[in-house]
Amino acid sequence: MTDAASPRPPRSPFRSLRPASFGADATGERLERIRRSPHFADGVFRNPEGTRHRPSGSALELARVFLEKEARRRRAPRGAVPVHPTTVADLARPPATGLRLTWLGHSSVLAEIDGRRVLFDPVWGERCSPFSFAGPKRLHPVPAPLAALGPVDVVVISHDHYDHLDLPTIRALATTGTLFAVPLGVGAHLEHWGVPAGRLRELDWHESTEVGGITLTATPARHFCGRGLRNQQHTLWASWAVAGPEHRIYHSGDTGYFTGFRDIGAAHGPFDATMIQIGAYSEYWPDIHMTPAEGVRAHLDLQGGPGGVLLPIHWATFNLAPHPWAEPGEGTLAAAAEAGVRAALPRPGEPFEPAGRTVPEEPWWRGVAHPPSGGRPSATVPLLADRTAVGTGPEPGAGAHRPAATG
Repeated sequence: MTDAASPRPPRSPFRSLRPASFGADATGERLERIRRSPHFADGVFRNPEGTRHRPSGSALELARVFLEKEARRRRAPRGAVPVHPTTVADLARPPATGLRLTWLGHSSVLAEIDGRRVLFDPVWGERCSPFSFAGPKRLHPVPAPLAALGPVDVVVISHDHYDHLDLPTIRALATTGTLFAVPLGVGAHLEHWGVPAGRLRELDWHESTEVGGITLTATPARHFCGRGLRNQQHTLWASWAVAGPEHRIYHSGDTGYFTGFRDIGAAHGPFDATMIQIGAYSEYWPDIHMTPAEGVRAHLDLQGGPGGVLLPIHWATFNLAPHPWAEPGEGTLAAAAEAGVRAALPRPGEPFEPAGRTVPEEPWWRGVAHPPSGGRPSATVPLLADRTAVGTGPEPGAGAHRPAATG
């Protein structure tokens, strides 16, 4: 979808000063399609359940939490994060079972499924920020150069926050000929950065596209969007269900826990593997990110039980929340064990096959994490969704304050 023939609004005299990393606003036919979406009302996209974007507590309280000396120390590893050393060589061999996942850090995952290669939320940049000199910096190097991954059939983007949609990575991929599957409105950013309109598959929730015999469906998520100082809420956020002839996988993107996971599972599952966000959570923004316990609960909802393999994502690579660096890994380990869920815990860059005899299960982070002051997390730690009423907060709108657009 292209806006080339559509009239554009008058340009602000300050528009030329806008960083390229902010992307572009939807106009023309793309904007009209956004306005026709059943998920768009009163000028903004709406969540499947009411969602608060304003952090609870005062700005001073939040700053105090982030700046407290001991807590700051625990939010980063105390040594070099162990990255899998042979990623490129391992990926040169085809998966024996027809499905292989390689977590490349944060929410970036290469999925090899039924002969096709799908790259989710690729972020190879050094910082998840609009600027190269400021913002959250990588806590570990990328496990392999982007070009070394080999050909990718389709790049899937969950939403337009900086830790999921990275300008330098997209510009590099734009030269490869790969297709891009993105939520409605996100295509405006990609076209602005050089991706031809003909290589974009831009979907609303519950819409599907086929690439080389696999079907990709944009499914609901409970989050928000935005890259610039003025966020019009004109780009959608999504989770993704991917189905091949033999295998099915699910990528949550960023989301708070919501009851719609059951519906997604009923329509598109069960899945051989789920990739679930379990990091960057906080009691200050409980509606838009999940704790490890909530992530395990989401997996159970999607699967209708403990089947399949859960791959925890959205942790260990960037410091985006007040919790200790290793807490998402420990919390997932505990919650999965209590629920009887098979969790894969690979080092960044370590490929594994969900149907294989074994999946990575070693708590590799313990060697470089600061020892927990109160012991390791228990699976019985309350869910954020249990501490906060679901569906009681306002939807995003004009003037709403949101956490930094990196989650």
